Amino acid sequence: MNGRSREAHLRFAERRRREDEARRLREEFPLLRTLKLEVEEHRREATIAETKHVRHIIVDRAPALFAMPCNDPACRDGGHDMTDPMAQRLRDKSTDFVLEDVCMGDVRGAACGRVIRVIASATYS
Repeated sequence: MNGRSREAHLRFAERRRREDEARRLREEFPLLRTLKLEVEEHRREATIAETKHVRHIIVDRAPALFAMPCNDPACRDGGHDMTDPMAQRLRDKSTDFVLEDVCMGDVRGAACGRVIRVIASATYS
């Protein structure tokens, strides 16, 4: 395994460990029934998303952790931990909301600056 692959493997293993140790969404937000996240990521100066995907969260099993890696392969020590703002919106029983975060990682000596935007839709009982 080369250096980059090893670093990526270690980051993935650490993220998986944190997810396994985290409380479950069902425990933290017992009235939450469904959660859908539309995730877009782009460079700070871009206006159009470079990557886009939808995540349907399985509330009964999912961790109450919303940490997403930076998609720039050259980024070191970056990522997006949106756990606190997401938890606040879910505590407030928000149904539709948008969160944004800027990656503070390092790309060849400069700030990464990639932006992630999460458009969330939640339902409650």
